[in-house]
Amino acid sequence: MSLSDPVPPGHLAAPHLVVRSQPVDGVADRLMDHLPDDGGVAWVRRGDGHVGWGVAARLDVAGSNRFARAQAWWQELVGHAVVRDDVGVPGSGLLCFGSFGFTDSDPSQLVVPEVIVGRRGSTTWVTTISPASSLVAPPQLTSYEPDPVGTVAFADGSRSGTAWSGIVAEAVTRITSGELDKVVLARDLIAIAEKPIDLRWPLRRLASAYPNCWTFSVDGLIGATPELLVRREKGLITSRVLAGTIRRTGDDAHDLALAASLARSSKDLEEHEYAVRSVADALKPHCKSMNVPETPFVLHLPNVMHLASDVAGVAANGASALGLAAALHPSAAICGTPTDTARDLIGEIEGMSRGRFSGPVGWMDAGGDGEWCIALRCGQADPDDPTRMRIFAGAGIVAGSDPEAELAETIAKLVPMRDALGE
Repeated sequence: MSLSDPVPPGHLAAPHLVVRSQPVDGVADRLMDHLPDDGGVAWVRRGDGHVGWGVAARLDVAGSNRFARAQAWWQELVGHAVVRDDVGVPGSGLLCFGSFGFTDSDPSQLVVPEVIVGRRGSTTWVTTISPASSLVAPPQLTSYEPDPVGTVAFADGSRSGTAWSGIVAEAVTRITSGELDKVVLARDLIAIAEKPIDLRWPLRRLASAYPNCWTFSVDGLIGATPELLVRREKGLITSRVLAGTIRRTGDDAHDLALAASLARSSKDLEEHEYAVRSVADALKPHCKSMNVPETPFVLHLPNVMHLASDVAGVAANGASALGLAAALHPSAAICGTPTDTARDLIGEIEGMSRGRFSGPVGWMDAGGDGEWCIALRCGQADPDDPTRMRIFAGAGIVAGSDPEAELAETIAKLVPMRDALGE
């Protein structure tokens, strides 16, 4: 069965929905301002994107066939929906938002909000989604002010930094023995706030501090990721690959020198090559033609710099954005090479459940277009304790990796969430 083939729906009952998208004025400059205090979903970059709230439909799914089951549910829901779209831009009409676990056993979900507020360029709109039996009118748009989190303390998560460095050393030994070429290892910290964490507070700060990243919120998972796993829009498929990282110092001249050293680093170029190759190989069956850059560029973010490559292709079949994300996950950028060996090693030595960290997160429309990123620079709210959140970072380990340098890289990657949670 191909990624574009429907899966027999069986028990995947989807509701019959009525969808209306219409242009509106009065949308706040910051889309996040419209999120109510009980939260919702968000997907924002450079001021464009969507926020939504309420739940018109939801699917929770896990297992080795979770992507296929999610697609089947979405296809059934789309097939029964009545849609009136008076906006007609990418992102209007019926949308779902989703986040998927790193492993088959981690929980995943698709969520269809009751209300979506969107912006693309100068076009702003509201989409309402409701059961056919209870149509709703467009809401009056209200702006809210989130509550500061207050003082936040950070504690070791599954392992201390010293213990994690030891795991890196073990991974390097396994790599140099010829067992594998690369593995990506993650670590977590626990953020403990003096007050319940209003997720809108870190979300708004992330969107402001990292406008070139995709700021997201889906079911308590929030972050600002720099890595586009895949976008499908009007027959064009694109993916941004990041692998190879160096921390910024804040001194522009020094940072330019660091960027040049990153671009020449054999260790980082090797790590990047594995990641690009894994993405190109996964997308090739779904593209008529592809452009795979021969050399990466250096992507400058406020806290770090990455080696980056933008892979692009022309769609050759009907694989949806989610289907393409399923084909790409897990890429070498967040797992390793060879994939199966790296995944097994992660399960053996990493010592924690990643949950939805480093899994696909994004949105998709009724036609299968959409954007899915890798859930990086993110945190997961604790459903049992609103004052706590797990935040995550990872690093790609190859034969030339130094454990202390890799630990420093994760510390730099934790900065966005640590800063966003602060006063």
